[in-house]
Amino acid sequence: MKRYKSYLLAALLSTPLLAQAADPAACDRVRLADVGWTDLIVTNAVTRLLLSELGYRTQLKRLSVPETYEALRNNDLDVFLDLWLPSSEKGVRPYLDDGSVELLAINLEGAKYTLAVNQAGHDAGIRTFADIAKHKKALGGKIYGIEPGNSANKTIAQMVEKNAFDLAGFRLAESSESEMILHVKRADHLKKAAVFLAWEPHPMNNQLKVNYLPGGDDYFGPNLGGATVYTATRRDYASQCPNLGRLLKNLRFSLQMENDLMEAILNQNTTPRREAKAWLKANPQTRAQWLQGVTRRDGSPLNSGQTP
Repeated sequence: MKRYKSYLLAALLSTPLLAQAADPAACDRVRLADVGWTDLIVTNAVTRLLLSELGYRTQLKRLSVPETYEALRNNDLDVFLDLWLPSSEKGVRPYLDDGSVELLAINLEGAKYTLAVNQAGHDAGIRTFADIAKHKKALGGKIYGIEPGNSANKTIAQMVEKNAFDLAGFRLAESSESEMILHVKRADHLKKAAVFLAWEPHPMNNQLKVNYLPGGDDYFGPNLGGATVYTATRRDYASQCPNLGRLLKNLRFSLQMENDLMEAILNQNTTPRREAKAWLKANPQTRAQWLQGVTRRDGSPLNSGQTP
């Protein structure tokens, strides 16, 4: 983590704080990556509302994660709000090393991504990775993952193949994210144990009693697969567009905020924009912090009481 934060410190020190000057016309359109993750859908929605209020135009570009790094390198993209480290280390490292991708700010801390157990499993005594195999019969010999090809599924399959934690003979049940959660809800209803892939932020943390399992550091990383989420930009973006840079550095999200917004978007008849607008209106202090030192794109002051 120290290495990532050294990149961030260098970016902050090298960027002039020109928040009272107008951004140049070239900064008028902000191109943001959309890689299809629900947490990014909500943070993009909130950010786009703020940018619109400030007089910027925005464009979402639907890309895979590798395509996002290439687009930043080639100046075809400006901002990616969902760079998870250390889980994305291998993919992004060449771009950080050549300077084509810059870590502008940390926007979320405390994220995690590892195996968890439902309440029935926890009550039965599944408290760590080492306990899973002891309850193979109660678990039906299954560990629930998400879509085939997902990196975490591959990690689970690797644990089974290597007989880590005596998991040989377990079966990885691959399905969609929604189907996995449905399996866990069904197990809860039947008061049966279930081990599944879990992460935060995600509305599952509001919907289920998620008991994250310690002990999987060698496979998912320390701190329950802990991650820090960064705002990444193309090279020199914050110095070329200093007012924008100030806003992006100010953006700091929370696990509860993202959990709540994702739950509203996934489970209610609404849109990301509508929920983001309601959240900003209900959280004026956070909104004011994000806009501190920021002007409209043309340099004129922003009315702090204005809503998008």
